[in-house]
Amino acid sequence: MELAHSLLLNEEALAHITEAKRAVFVFEWLRFLDKVLIAANKVDVKEKQKKLVEQLTGLISSSPGPPTRKLLAKNLAVLYSIGDTFTVFQTLDKCNDIIRSKDDTAAYLPTKLAAVACVGAFYERMGRMLGSSFPETINNLLKALKSAESQGRGEILLSLQKVLSGLGGAAASCHRDIYKNARSMLTDRSMAVRCAVAKCLLELQNEAVFIWTTELENVATLCFKALEGSTYSVRVSVSTLLGTAMATALMPKQATVMRQNVKRATLEEVLELMATGFLRGGSGFLKSGGEMLKGASVSREVRVGVTQAYVMFVTTLGGQWLERNFAVFLSHLLELVAHPRATQTHVEAVYSRRCVSFALRASLGGLLGEKAQIAAAKEICLAISKQMRAVEAVVNDPSSENRAGAADVSASQHVMVCALKELGSLVQSLSATASPLIQEPSVGFLETVTSVLLHPSMAARLAAAWCLRCVAVALPHQLTPLLERCAECINNLKNSPEAVSGYSFAMAALLGGVHQCPLGIPHSKGKMVVSIAEDLLRSAAQNSRLSLQRTQAGWLLLGALMTLGPSLVRYHLPKMLLLWRNVFPRSQKELEAEKARGDSFSWQVMLEGRAGALCAMRSFVAHCPELLTEDVIRRLMTPIECAMTMMSHVPAVIKVHGAHLKASAAMVRLRLYDILALLPPKTYEGSFNALLRELVAEFTLTDNSANTTTSLLRSLCHYDDSVLMGSWLQETDHKSIEDQLQPNSASGSGALEHDPSSIYLRVPAVEAVPGPLPLGVSVIDASVALFGVVFPHVSFKHRLQMLDHFAECIKQAKGVRQQAVQLNIFTAVLSALKGLAENKSSLGPEEVRKSALALVMGALDNPNPILRCAAGEALGRMAQVVGEASFIARMAQHSFDKLKSARDVVSRTGHSLALGCLHRYVGGIGSGQHLKTSVSILLALAQDATCHEVQTWALHSLALIVDSSGPMYRGYVEPTLSLVLTLLLTVPPSHTEVHQCLGRCLGALITTVGPELQGNSVSISTIRSSCLVGCAIMQDHSDSLVQAAAISCLQQLHMFAPRHVNLSSLVPSLCVHLCSSHLLLRRAAVACLRQLAQREAAEVCEYAMSLARKAGDGKDSTSINLNITETGLEGVLFGMLDRETDRKLCSDIHDTLGHMLSSLAVEKLPHWLKLCKDVLAATTEVGGTVASVGRRKDEEEDSEKKDEMDDDIMFTSLGQDDKSKPSVAPRWVTRVFAADCLCRIIHLCENADKAHFDLAAARVNKAKNPEGDFLVLHLCDLIRMAFMAATDHSNQLRMAGLQALEDIIKKFAAVPEPEFPGHVILEQYQANVGAALRPAFSPDTPSDITAKACQVCSTWIGSGVVSDLNDLRRVHNLLVSSLDKVQTGKSPSSQLYSESATTMEKLAVLKAWAEVFVVAMNIKKESQSKPARPPQGEDEDEGDEGDVLPPDSLMTLVQPELPSLSRLWLAVLRDYALLTLPAEFSSQLPPEGGAFYTPETIDTARLHYRSSWASVLHAEALWLSSTGFGSADDTGPVVASAPGNSTDGVVKDRLHLLLGISIEFLCFPRAEEPIEDVMSCLHALCTLLDSPSARTHIAEDQLLAVELLNVLHRLLLTRDPPSVQLQVTTVVQKTIRAAQEHLEHIRSSKSRWWFMFLAVGSMTILPTVLFLITGVLRDTAVKTSDNSVPAPVSASLQAIKTILSSPLAARSQTQWSALVRSSLATVLQHSQPDMCGVDVDEVSLLTAVTLFLLSASGALVGVSVLQTGCIERFRHGLDSADPWTQARCYQLLLSVFQHSCRSLSTPYIHSLAPVLVEKLKAVEHSRPSTPAELQAVQEGVKVLESLVAMGEEHNRVQLLALLVPTLVSYLLDDTTFSTASTSSKDLHEFALQNLMHTGPLYPAAFKTVIGVAPELKTRLEAAIRSRQANSKAKSAARQQQPTVQAAPTIKLKTSFF
Repeated sequence: MELAHSLLLNEEALAHITEAKRAVFVFEWLRFLDKVLIAANKVDVKEKQKKLVEQLTGLISSSPGPPTRKLLAKNLAVLYSIGDTFTVFQTLDKCNDIIRSKDDTAAYLPTKLAAVACVGAFYERMGRMLGSSFPETINNLLKALKSAESQGRGEILLSLQKVLSGLGGAAASCHRDIYKNARSMLTDRSMAVRCAVAKCLLELQNEAVFIWTTELENVATLCFKALEGSTYSVRVSVSTLLGTAMATALMPKQATVMRQNVKRATLEEVLELMATGFLRGGSGFLKSGGEMLKGASVSREVRVGVTQAYVMFVTTLGGQWLERNFAVFLSHLLELVAHPRATQTHVEAVYSRRCVSFALRASLGGLLGEKAQIAAAKEICLAISKQMRAVEAVVNDPSSENRAGAADVSASQHVMVCALKELGSLVQSLSATASPLIQEPSVGFLETVTSVLLHPSMAARLAAAWCLRCVAVALPHQLTPLLERCAECINNLKNSPEAVSGYSFAMAALLGGVHQCPLGIPHSKGKMVVSIAEDLLRSAAQNSRLSLQRTQAGWLLLGALMTLGPSLVRYHLPKMLLLWRNVFPRSQKELEAEKARGDSFSWQVMLEGRAGALCAMRSFVAHCPELLTEDVIRRLMTPIECAMTMMSHVPAVIKVHGAHLKASAAMVRLRLYDILALLPPKTYEGSFNALLRELVAEFTLTDNSANTTTSLLRSLCHYDDSVLMGSWLQETDHKSIEDQLQPNSASGSGALEHDPSSIYLRVPAVEAVPGPLPLGVSVIDASVALFGVVFPHVSFKHRLQMLDHFAECIKQAKGVRQQAVQLNIFTAVLSALKGLAENKSSLGPEEVRKSALALVMGALDNPNPILRCAAGEALGRMAQVVGEASFIARMAQHSFDKLKSARDVVSRTGHSLALGCLHRYVGGIGSGQHLKTSVSILLALAQDATCHEVQTWALHSLALIVDSSGPMYRGYVEPTLSLVLTLLLTVPPSHTEVHQCLGRCLGALITTVGPELQGNSVSISTIRSSCLVGCAIMQDHSDSLVQAAAISCLQQLHMFAPRHVNLSSLVPSLCVHLCSSHLLLRRAAVACLRQLAQREAAEVCEYAMSLARKAGDGKDSTSINLNITETGLEGVLFGMLDRETDRKLCSDIHDTLGHMLSSLAVEKLPHWLKLCKDVLAATTEVGGTVASVGRRKDEEEDSEKKDEMDDDIMFTSLGQDDKSKPSVAPRWVTRVFAADCLCRIIHLCENADKAHFDLAAARVNKAKNPEGDFLVLHLCDLIRMAFMAATDHSNQLRMAGLQALEDIIKKFAAVPEPEFPGHVILEQYQANVGAALRPAFSPDTPSDITAKACQVCSTWIGSGVVSDLNDLRRVHNLLVSSLDKVQTGKSPSSQLYSESATTMEKLAVLKAWAEVFVVAMNIKKESQSKPARPPQGEDEDEGDEGDVLPPDSLMTLVQPELPSLSRLWLAVLRDYALLTLPAEFSSQLPPEGGAFYTPETIDTARLHYRSSWASVLHAEALWLSSTGFGSADDTGPVVASAPGNSTDGVVKDRLHLLLGISIEFLCFPRAEEPIEDVMSCLHALCTLLDSPSARTHIAEDQLLAVELLNVLHRLLLTRDPPSVQLQVTTVVQKTIRAAQEHLEHIRSSKSRWWFMFLAVGSMTILPTVLFLITGVLRDTAVKTSDNSVPAPVSASLQAIKTILSSPLAARSQTQWSALVRSSLATVLQHSQPDMCGVDVDEVSLLTAVTLFLLSASGALVGVSVLQTGCIERFRHGLDSADPWTQARCYQLLLSVFQHSCRSLSTPYIHSLAPVLVEKLKAVEHSRPSTPAELQAVQEGVKVLESLVAMGEEHNRVQLLALLVPTLVSYLLDDTTFSTASTSSKDLHEFALQNLMHTGPLYPAAFKTVIGVAPELKTRLEAAIRSRQANSKAKSAARQQQPTVQAAPTIKLKTSFF
């Protein structure tokens, strides 16, 4: 491949490679040329231009494939536009000649297409430069168009589009010709051609005025015809053309209007035109009236296409246009859905509603900002009330004979459904921002919506109920009032069937929405619903006119009640079980008797009642699984079994009473199947036979004349098969309308009226509104699902019978019915196989397998592709379930044989998929032996260019095999990759499915090679470059799914070989795709960016900005539809969050921004803060006003903003009109995300530079480096952002804002203000903080926000920022008002939320007070411990004094509330203690609840208590401690009264409560518990132990003290932070002090036995103490740079010395010795050279060893193991390379050698003295070069001298014989002395000094030694002489003398010896 990278084509290299690789080589060269031409030097290009043109034009006639011709054309065009244009006409003529050629053979086609592509590229690039040659070219192309085949037609049309684009208005003379020739092809049989024509005409309408004036109607009709029988891509292209043409007709571009005087169309005309397509389809206007009346249904493809065109029309005109014209647009769309032609059948009506809803949602949801959406919602309200008035007029008119009125009512229901659905969606998306809309009386929003609850049509009533649910979810404070209002209406209007039905729908919907409202509803509302439901069911029989509605309403309400979950349902369960039992007959006898009774109406009511009861049961089982005990299941089974028996009687009843009961009977079956699918099959195994008969009859359509098919087949097939089934349409933006075009029954016709119970169920994540399918389909779906559940539990015999029966059913049915039956049966079989796999059961014996296999194999040859897919899937699942190699081999062999012989498309596709599915489900190992055959067959099939369907299926299967085989496929990678590349280069781009499957194959191959791709071997390089070429081809494909596949392949490549993926080209292309109209492409682009941003965020952002710069100044700015401004890619992603609704996409955008933020926020701080600020500043309306702080700055910023805005407008206008791309102000969801980002930025800065939180340091650094930036410099912005968020309409944003505010206060509270010493920088923002907090305490604020605000209040008050008492009082008053609320309690009438919300709020208030009290006490304590301030002098400035807060001022604020607070705190702790009891003690909890929780909300209350108890505990402990446990008057601290007082019991109770809570928590604090809770708990214990009465109690109750110490010990071992460990030790100290005091007390009053007790007690705890001390020593003994001793080490050594020298040794000798020995062993183990790391401080550990030897010698003498260990450690110390360690080791050895106990020191002297002498001898040859080395030698000499002194007199000579020669060897002679280093000279002096000192001490021995060795004497005398001779040396010696004898220079700060 490298050979292809040259400016000219390397023809020599090309000639040498094989034919197969030439195309790839040429393509690679063209890719290289494409990159290099633009960047190359023009001179170089012109030099080689002639040769290059020759080579490129030569390639035209070499039959290039589609990607090659595209690149070839582009390169030629670029070459001419850069170089000389002399020969361009020559080349153009050559191309025209090729196009004119009469050669129509297939071989010549690629050459023709290449010529066509070149012509297009020339004109696109050079346009008018090509002068007047265009008419000839265009005529030539149009002539060729008439005779071309489909591929040629497509290519010519795309070329014409490029010609038009390049020439612009200059080609006006040819516009008509192009239009005439192209328009007929809009209905071409090739879909690719239709797309090409649409694109060509879209280009044409930019300049050709006639398209959107005189020809507008014809264009519209053509478009409608083009949509008939269209595919998705045609619908997208044609709707774009239609929508754009209509928009241009309405608002033409200025330039064209100025050139020609044109008549503009009116909005009514344009909309009328589009409506014809929606209502009449492609049939046009010319059909006779008779045909019109027959009402041939409009083609669904046309309706869906026109719907997309409406959206395109509005999008092109822009958001501002929509705002101005919304009323007209809305009424037009609503008229469409009211038109009789749109609603001829029920399903058609639902489809039309879906289309209108889609058009509304896509335009309102995406184009309008929040304010405009509120205005739109008002318009919709008006439309609804207008409709409702018309309906009421018809309903109330007694003479309503006229049928027109009834028709109006029927049509109005569809209008209502669309309007209410959109209204609900708007409110839900606005969330709390919608509150102005609901509150404005003039709109009457709620009145309007609730009025529809009385509409005669059920669909409209359900839509209104759904809309109310949306309101409640958006504004949870409306939930309870709405429920109460509906309940009141039901009670008042009991006798209106519509009211009973409508209001019960509304209540059910509201109850279903409760789970989305975290604050819930009051418990009493559940009771209210039960009583209403009971009343309705009871009164159903009283009035036959209302029976049906009351029965349905009663059960619907009970079903909805179940969604509130077990905590509420638990109370009503007995009543529910009774109701369920009473609905069904008690016995078989009653059931039989029932058949004979009743008329058709009573049967209908009975069936509806039973269906309702079963539905409520299903809801119970689904939502309250915790309550499903065996007993409850048993009691449920009675009515269920009865229902099963009843099902067999119903057909007979229907025969007697009429077919209208069929629907009710089907509903009962649906409910029965639904609940059985949720229960364990074991519970109803006795009824399997009857049930299976029913199920099989259901989906084989035995009693059903309609050919209804199930909707589950797609979901049971594998997601990856979507390319074969077309179900990828589910992943487009148009999903909700494209569903209508799927082939299964009633697909996409979901509507609430099909199943009212869905109004309260959870909505599936993918849908906005629940859309249950029609009953006929739902029953079959439910039967198939239940069949899958039951099948694994059925006997093999029955399985066989059923499978045989299936085969028989398929045989019996014919034609369309056979397809339907087969689809249903296959879905059921798949469901069963899936059930078997999940249960890990087998399929059964041979005959069962045979029968199943016959069924499956038969369908592999079915002409329906969906059935073939299902059959392949079933085969794979069978292989998985059977799991036998022989069975798999048989199946594989069967497919091999078929594929070898079959020639028809159907068999070849079915059996190739079978191979893929077999591999998918049994994996590489299970099917390894078939791999070779499978691959060779599929590779052959994939090359079958005659049939693209076969290629698609073969490649898809190949991808499955590559995926499942893993490493086993490695041997086949090269041939497969080569095939993939060949096909990518040759298959026409119009066969997008083939290209999609090639993409899947390439992705699977990349995964197979995996990390190997990083390698550099030749084979790997080839594979890698092939993969990159493949990706490049797919990236350039026109289909978005293929582009998405390319992105995911590149993403995988980047994961395995990041160096080889070129981000500079990948990132810009991803950025362009972010604006794609295809959801899958946007998803792929964002997913890839997410991965790239994890590793290379900075590069990604930089490349994105370079794209923006290119777009700003490049030629092709029009082609880049991108809005990257100075905010970069981050700004684009933030903008996408406002537009996108797809969850996966939004989640990936959040992650991508998160990764970028983590990597870049600190270094690009201003940029990220501006991003967040711009998003947050776009609030629709700020709730409060910003305080006047920094007003001027605002104004300056506003003027800057204006400048920025102008730039922006100027920038966007470069690309296109700014009205066409309206930017929407960020929505609340995005603003919440921005506020979260703000908090993340603060945390990131915290982990970066300290200067971020230090104003003085930040200013200094900023002055040094103006580029740098610090968070503290932006504090004003931070406060402002937090303020804006905290005072917004949106509750979620308020929460995020308060969180940000709290973070800011915590991080900046202590930052001083450099200009005003003694002040902090946050002081200037007091007004802002107060203003941000105040709204959160208003009465209508939700509890969770008030709770959060309390937290911020306590943080603010406790931060110590506020220095003025009045300022402090402002925030303090907010807490006081909250406390009043806690004490009075809310009146039940005003309660909007559940009791647990009240619990949360009250506990938050008490927690906040607790935190403030703790801070107040700490301030007070600190002020008491500080010395009193001296009185101020007269002359001192007294102004400052007012600013400093007196130490007890906070206390004065808290003091008045303390008596009531302490009582409330105690109540919280009592509650918490009860709630932490294990489950088995639940019976002991008070039945009426606690002080702050009710028994119904106990589970949620626990969470709230868990978050607040710790602070309350600390505060209560402080209070009790300061008041002597409240035993005295509560006003102030008192000394505790003596024990035995009457208050003793109270003290004990309170103490035990506090201690109990603390010990229970500290016993086992979970890892997720915040460390603050642990600290609060420990502080509380400390505080308690400060109180004398508490100390007495703890000391008296020994068990308690021991338990406390045990718990603390465990905590010390498991929690790391030093703060926790220090606090633990403090508590331990105080506990021991309490015990000591108690002992003193006993000692003074009792006998002397306590001494004995003390010794025994000490021996109990000493092992723990020593273990802890040695542990601390091990972990803290770390070498420091200056050799200083860390404080913990010093303390540990001191502690060891204290313990070892204690008097306990004498008392318990054996225990003591064992303890000392094991402790020393531990120290020795820690100091093992191979165990301890490089930075361990050896000296400290040696010091510890020495301490043991010196202080506990008695216990250690003679213990050889320890002795050896100690000697080893000393030897290691002596061998140390560090002179300081050596010196210290000598010192420690000296103390051991001098020990008085000879039996201890002698072994050490014997072992270590020889080592010492060796060391000192060696110094002669390596003299010390540094003072430290000299010091070490000196210390060593001292040890040797002391050994001489210790020796016996008769050994003195031998000892001196060691010392004297060593010292003499250190002396220097005269010649070397002058050149020696300072240290060497010092050593000489030291040695001489010592010799002169030693001689006189031992004169006789000294003489003997000197006498033996004359050379010693000579050296010594010479040295002495030299010294005497040199007077300077003498004076130096006199100065040196004291230093030699001085104490050692190395000293620990604390002496341990």
